[in-house]
Amino acid sequence: MGILALLVLGLLAGLVAKLILPGNDPGGLIVTMVIGVVGAFVGGFLASALGFGGLSGFDFRTFVIAVIGSILLLLLWRAVDRPRGGRRRYGRRSWS
Repeated sequence: MGILALLVLGLLAGLVAKLILPGNDPGGLIVTMVIGVVGAFVGGFLASALGFGGLSGFDFRTFVIAVIGSILLLLLWRAVDRPRGGRRRYGRRSWS
């Protein structure tokens, strides 16, 4: 798969992952693309390790693997980036 095709696949997979897991995540299009591309690699690695095959070309199976990897990476990102110490970084403010 070429670099441009991998970037397009990553952008689409990152967008679908953010649609499935909506939230107030930091970052815009670039962060979404990075999460999608890295998630595609993670999904391809996990699919290969589990015997489903890796990322082969731009088809539906590859897209599903990339979206699953992007969702896993987005969940990991949220677990690492959550606020600590009782402060809220995202969302509404508490006026109490």
